[in-house]
Amino acid sequence: MIKGKKERLAAIEDIVRREIIRNQDDLQKSLIDRGFEVVQATLSRDIRELKIVKVLDEEGRYLYVLPDAGGWTDNKQGANVSRGVISLEFSGTLAVIKTRPGYAGGIASDIDEHSHEVILGTIAGDDTILIIPREGRTKDEVRAALGRLNVER
Repeated sequence: MIKGKKERLAAIEDIVRREIIRNQDDLQKSLIDRGFEVVQATLSRDIRELKIVKVLDEEGRYLYVLPDAGGWTDNKQGANVSRGVISLEFSGTLAVIKTRPGYAGGIASDIDEHSHEVILGTIAGDDTILIIPREGRTKDEVRAALGRLNVER
């Protein structure tokens, strides 16, 4: 039986929820064990599509976690991305979010996807996100957009 993209994405979600996955090699091996043949480039696209992010666990090691519809989900390793935001500050109309190490990319991706009417874009490092509002948008509008995503502190 040939397994398609839909089945592969579901398998990836299941693997990330059930196993400790620290890198693409671990994920690829688990997929192969389940009968999927996948190259690194396809796996990278799947990870982006599923908005999987790397976060630090309690031991200071990175692991993959999945977002859920309500912001971000806990996985069995105890990582919770919704608790990743430390602070929000403005400089003029630009905003800077400080996050726990490893959380900025996933949070920025969520902001970009769900706040495009207020926020032009984000630039994320490991623990910092620069938020660039659309022309004419106020700090209060940016705060409201972030609040709808449970991002604002």
